[in-house]
Amino acid sequence: MFESKPTPVRVALVTGASGGIGRAVAQRLAADGMAVGVHYAGNKAAADETVAAVEAAGGSAVAVGGDVADEDAMAAAFDAVERAFGGIDVVVHTAGVMVLGPVAAYDLDAFDRLTRTNVRGTFVVAQQAARRVRAGGAVVTFSTSVTRLAFPGYAAYAASKGAVEAMTMVLARELRGRDITVNAVAPGPTATPLFLEGKDEEAIARLAAQPPLERLGTPEDIATTVAFLAGPGRWINGQVVFANGGIA
Repeated sequence: MFESKPTPVRVALVTGASGGIGRAVAQRLAADGMAVGVHYAGNKAAADETVAAVEAAGGSAVAVGGDVADEDAMAAAFDAVERAFGGIDVVVHTAGVMVLGPVAAYDLDAFDRLTRTNVRGTFVVAQQAARRVRAGGAVVTFSTSVTRLAFPGYAAYAASKGAVEAMTMVLARELRGRDITVNAVAPGPTATPLFLEGKDEEAIARLAAQPPLERLGTPEDIATTVAFLAGPGRWINGQVVFANGGIA
């Protein structure tokens, strides 16, 4: 009589997991049975709160820090997750910044900061993921539905996310033969501190009314989409999945 071997625990690294969508993703993947690396850029206390929430629910997590655009810092973050859990199967890159303003008046220093985080940061994380994610794994980047909606004031942000979509599509093809899926999730208006900041109640209500489902998305809505791509959605590859309630 042979004893069945336990199924190895899958391991995820979620960037930007100290709050917002990233925290919801980390908690959802942990609930699905994954050990989770909770990445933060500067707020270790918030990342520790995410770790505590995962552990309180019976999961395993470790906090790892670093600037996503710094290749040495991210190599160290990946190393820390591999040391803690033995490898990496899923990388979800939610970390990003959003600075709004019209093209004519947009501050170019702000543009450089935004593209450094959103474009270079995604490339650095994707590079580490391409080197380390195990067979059967998944890489999930983050775009935005504003690439379709074309809201005034979002040109720089949408442009940075257009670059994310391009590198996501190419990486999916570069990983041919590795049994690793690569997709982007493009949320619509979602009730996170990043999105709500600077908007009055009237503006929020107007945006909430636009999708056919007549509400803002929640971080948990987006986490559900990520969990599908990171888990059973193995036949979805090289795609941008618009998780926006039908707004675009």
